Amino acid sequence: MEKHCAPIIILMADDDEDDCLLAQAAFEDAGLAGGLRVVENGKKLLEYLRGQGDYINLELAPRPDLILLDLNMPRMDGREALIVIKSDPLLKDIPVVVLTTSKEQRDVDFCAGAGACNFITKPVEFEEWVATVTTLIKVNLSCRCT
Repeated sequence: MEKHCAPIIILMADDDEDDCLLAQAAFEDAGLAGGLRVVENGKKLLEYLRGQGDYINLELAPRPDLILLDLNMPRMDGREALIVIKSDPLLKDIPVVVLTTSKEQRDVDFCAGAGACNFITKPVEFEEWVATVTTLIKVNLSCRCT
């Protein structure tokens, strides 16, 4: 019997347009561009995850297999969004990787305590983005086969 793998859906919450473009290009380079969705703040992230507002169409906003979360965003920052996600019974099983410019140990400790599965400081060079994306996929996701 042949196995069919569902596409991997990654939801990135980040307000930095340049970082989003770099990430998108890195996902394209890794062959996963179709699976990357981007929202610009924590409020939009929660709307997406709950199928509200602009994200009511589940075909256009499918449940993600992984969330990439920046800590410093307007309206609702990543710390607050992480707490909400991990305290919601319908969302808490989605792996969250914090991808941020912070190198502060207190941020690492907070995110680990709040339920993030990984904490990564954002790459600077494109080649580093590609390596980070490739590692994220290998470490944090397995192919969803049926």
